[in-house]
Amino acid sequence: MPCVLVVDDEPGVRESLRMLLKGECDVVVAGSVDQALDVLARTPVDLILLDLVLPGRSGLSLLPELAERGPLPPVVVLSATRTVATAVEAMKLGAADYVTKPFEPGALRIKLQRLLAGRDLEREVLRLRDEIQRRTRLGHLVGRSDVMQEVFRTVERLAISKANVLITGESGTGKELVARALHELGPRSSGPFVALNCAAIPDTLIESELFGHERGAFTDARDRRIGRLEAAHGGTLFLDEVGELSGAVQAKLLRALQERSIERLGGTASVPIDVRFVAATNRELEREVAAGRFRSDLYYRIHVVGLALPPLRERREDIRLLCEEFLARAQVEAGRGPTRVSPSVLAAFERYSWPGNVRELENVIERAVALAEGDVLQLDDLPRNLVHSDRVGQLHEEVRRGQIGLEDAVGRFESALLLEALERSAWNQTRAAELLGITRRLLKLKMDRFGLQPQGPLVAATAVPVGALRPNEPSTSVPAGTTSESDSASPGSARWPGL
Repeated sequence: MPCVLVVDDEPGVRESLRMLLKGECDVVVAGSVDQALDVLARTPVDLILLDLVLPGRSGLSLLPELAERGPLPPVVVLSATRTVATAVEAMKLGAADYVTKPFEPGALRIKLQRLLAGRDLEREVLRLRDEIQRRTRLGHLVGRSDVMQEVFRTVERLAISKANVLITGESGTGKELVARALHELGPRSSGPFVALNCAAIPDTLIESELFGHERGAFTDARDRRIGRLEAAHGGTLFLDEVGELSGAVQAKLLRALQERSIERLGGTASVPIDVRFVAATNRELEREVAAGRFRSDLYYRIHVVGLALPPLRERREDIRLLCEEFLARAQVEAGRGPTRVSPSVLAAFERYSWPGNVRELENVIERAVALAEGDVLQLDDLPRNLVHSDRVGQLHEEVRRGQIGLEDAVGRFESALLLEALERSAWNQTRAAELLGITRRLLKLKMDRFGLQPQGPLVAATAVPVGALRPNEPSTSVPAGTTSESDSASPGSARWPGL
């Protein structure tokens, strides 16, 4: 049953309103603004009937104070004053409606029912909005795709468990975000979350990082140092790239997992630890175990429960949502930047293979926001390799749909590669040939074939599609199946990454 607060200094009015709403609402009363604030501090209400003329302070003074506390419940102002200015002022301060005394009971009841129904609808909208928000994110994880929804459900189930978890997935898929969500949603959320990237610490230092050391344990050990295992006591330890640990460290970690205690380097005292272990790797640890590079007993200790994260190319429907998230974040950090992405950019993002996964998408948007000049992120703001890759994807689609022939597609692809190499090398033909792994003579022949030449201050060029060549124009391409010394890669030439 909804609760209504009646704020009026006349006992007769308070009682008549109580009787009017009896059976439909719970009614609480107050005779002044201060009494109303005391009631509101103790009781959540769904609607307020507020008289303007009150002892001490005017009823209007209550409205700004209520607004400072958060969203206002509907407020209906009661007054014997028929001044329009008073009604307008009350509305400006947040009142939902205005009723003059004496009021007609039936009309007032209908008005209150309408406002309470609107309040219920507003709450339902907020509930649905929270539900939608919950469905598209979990902690710092974002996604509405089926595979991410399954990840969300698994994380929620595992968060309340004590089992050690091994998170697998390609680099950049968000393994640390999952580990943090497991910690923040679980019973250890009030404890520390300690992360260690095992691949970033040299073998000579990893033991000290994990287990700590006593003073004098080695040459530079001037003081006692607490390790990550000890620092995570009462919380969660996240070991990223656990597959990079050496055999000796694996053995010591296994012992810590089994005995729930450690010894600092150079020490003899056993230090108990209460830690939940979450590990992650982009390797296939089962193969590493089979090859003898990872201990099987440690593998089964950390892999009580496995959680595989999908690469971004398998959850393309999340790209738009991730774009919005990263664009808003990059705008705040840069203090400026585009407010949205163009349809062409979004289409390019959805076609791109994203070998670096979500982390690569975030970096691309951060870079684009820093360099972009307009309000809309355009293709020109993206890295060339991403746009080039998108062009290759477009060629594939055009060939698959029968829109262009194979010869034209190969020519356009070759022309795009030449143009990008020339632009990367500032149109230095020798360097461009080295990037492409061909001789300078062959590069020049191909440049003439496709009509590639610098324009202006060496910042742009025009590529002529194969299909645009005149039929009687002699071809400078080398016939299939023939080679010459001049056409082969020059000795010691550096192949261009990605070609």
